[in-house]
Amino acid sequence: MAVITDLRAFPKSLPVPIMTIGNFDGVHLGHQAIFRMVSQRARDVSGTSIVLTFDPHPLKVLAPQHCPLLITPTAKKLSIMRGCRLDVIVCLPFTPGLADLTPVAFVGDVLVETIGLREIYVGYDFAFGKGRQGTTALLQELGGRHGFQVHIIEPIVVEGRVVSSSIIRQWIQDGSVHEAALLLGRLYSIAGTVVEGYRKGRELGFPTANVHSTYELIPGRGVYAVVVDWREQRYEGVANIGFNPTFGRTQLSIEIHLFHFSQQLYGETVEVSFVQKIRDERAFPSVTDLVKQIGQDVEAAHSLLAAHRHHASLSSS
Repeated sequence: MAVITDLRAFPKSLPVPIMTIGNFDGVHLGHQAIFRMVSQRARDVSGTSIVLTFDPHPLKVLAPQHCPLLITPTAKKLSIMRGCRLDVIVCLPFTPGLADLTPVAFVGDVLVETIGLREIYVGYDFAFGKGRQGTTALLQELGGRHGFQVHIIEPIVVEGRVVSSSIIRQWIQDGSVHEAALLLGRLYSIAGTVVEGYRKGRELGFPTANVHSTYELIPGRGVYAVVVDWREQRYEGVANIGFNPTFGRTQLSIEIHLFHFSQQLYGETVEVSFVQKIRDERAFPSVTDLVKQIGQDVEAAHSLLAAHRHHASLSSS
């Protein structure tokens, strides 16, 4: 699959370009449904399936103060897209010059002249061009003028809920990672580097790795059952996100305790996937009470992770 970041490098005369456009933050089940429509249509007409997205998120350029916390950094987003059976990914740098293109100019210069668009699939609330002035009605009008078809996709509903990045983002911030996973189609995860911590976990009998992540969206404070990927191996464990109130810490930390694990992780990059929240973070009257609770958290995590493995095996069979 080709990933193009400069329209000057866009291949000429691709057969029957069928595409979709969007930020696709989260690459959730709604986005994936649109990708499947584009991919299937391209196969039906021996065409080329294309997705056009942007880096950074347009609001980071136009109104940084209003830009939401991103569910997926660009590299992660592109990685997920690569698994969606698309032929070409176009990830354009979102610059003031691109933002200044009128809807008519964007369609004419980018979609028609450069890409050679034949059909396009967009969400019902799609907007484009300078100041988001372009509407789906205008896109259909321009499609008639330039000879491409426009397909407007109604909201995608999963288990009675409209799938949206906003809902997923809020659930993750609330710690409702299990619910968020239902709309993402996968566990929510963050990547980070293991750094030096307070080494308190080892003293308590539960050694932890302190993960520093540059991801914007961190799940809400609390204790979680997690799976951790490191060097192409997967490990199970429990994670605490918060300020360690029993010890009066003032800096937010992400600490993971891996079951049956004794290797050195300092300086290593790991990916932490959140299965389910176990409890909120809270202060304990004594270290003894904290250690007792950690033991209970570990037991709860084992049960949740066993259920997760069972569900995953049923889904793949």
